[in-house]
Amino acid sequence: MADIDLSAEIRDLRATFADIQHVVDAPKLNHEIAVLKEQATDPNIWDNPVHAQSVTSKLSHKQAMITKLESVQSRLDDLEVLVEMANAEGDSSVQSEAKAELTALQEVISELEIQTLLNGEYDSRSAVVTIRSGAGGDDATDFAEMLMRMYLRYAEKHKMPYQVLDTSYAEGAGIKSATFEIDAPFAFGTLSVEAGTHRLVRMSPFGAAGKRQTSFAAVEVVPLVEQTEAIEIPDNEIRIDVFRSSGPGGQSVNTTDSAVRITHIPTGTVVSCQNEKSQIQNKAAAMRVLQSRLLEIRRREEDAKKKQIAGDVKASWGEQMRSYVLAPYQMVKDLRTEHEQNNPNAVFDGDLDGFIAAGIRWRKQTQLGA
Repeated sequence: MADIDLSAEIRDLRATFADIQHVVDAPKLNHEIAVLKEQATDPNIWDNPVHAQSVTSKLSHKQAMITKLESVQSRLDDLEVLVEMANAEGDSSVQSEAKAELTALQEVISELEIQTLLNGEYDSRSAVVTIRSGAGGDDATDFAEMLMRMYLRYAEKHKMPYQVLDTSYAEGAGIKSATFEIDAPFAFGTLSVEAGTHRLVRMSPFGAAGKRQTSFAAVEVVPLVEQTEAIEIPDNEIRIDVFRSSGPGGQSVNTTDSAVRITHIPTGTVVSCQNEKSQIQNKAAAMRVLQSRLLEIRRREEDAKKKQIAGDVKASWGEQMRSYVLAPYQMVKDLRTEHEQNNPNAVFDGDLDGFIAAGIRWRKQTQLGA
């Protein structure tokens, strides 16, 4: 049996991985972990639960990155040994195993490479994602629910913990809106390229037979505000309403008025939460999301001022950023990056890596061009 030669591929992976290690700066990361560990072992740390939670969360995220780097380094070393073993024994199954591991490592290192491009001020944060149905009636509300499932499946596949905070069900099919947190390192930087207007074209299951229907849904992604930098919101700037949680078709989920809706009067921003069992918990979660949205509004205002000062009048992403076509042909295409995939079912099942990677690279190129 002929030997397999993966030396060129492994050499390329090592070169890319070396660049990643340089950008991540592992020695600095280890120093930060040591400092956070020392803070976490302070017996008085839980006297301030907010600070304690911030420290433990940062420690967990940084340790996860170091563990990933160490794992990749070990797997690269093991892959070379595996190739040598496969060739020495002339074992086709071991050769197949080596090729499969090479492919897996290429995917992992590609993900790490993309992550090194996420160096924005808030990119390392967790994310708050809100999906709202747009024009298109029942098709639009159904589409909004399809997008929600798509992002939650993406989170599950990447082992990113999530929590659904609020869901507003439509009278017919699907949802009017939904808000959920994805609590993972770089969740905001990764998913922020998904923000914008999404369009679905298909044969409507709700309308007359044989007619195509176009519907729209909007995706908003904001960074989760850290407790230590929470925006102060005066009581006279908010209105708090309480109501009973409800599920599909108005079915009662809670027999008490535990759901909370908070309106920020100056900006008109409205946030609701009905996931938790108590009104106090729902209010705390809703305030956290409100602060995150106000932080994003402030960031956008600051960016707009910077662009005005710099004389940058280029358009940003535009309204419609991706089309999902199910009829008369099958295709999902990002209109900014031109990245496309001919398997919409896989995309709706959370296969978004190609679109997200292309989006992050496109955004970086756009920033450099500006």
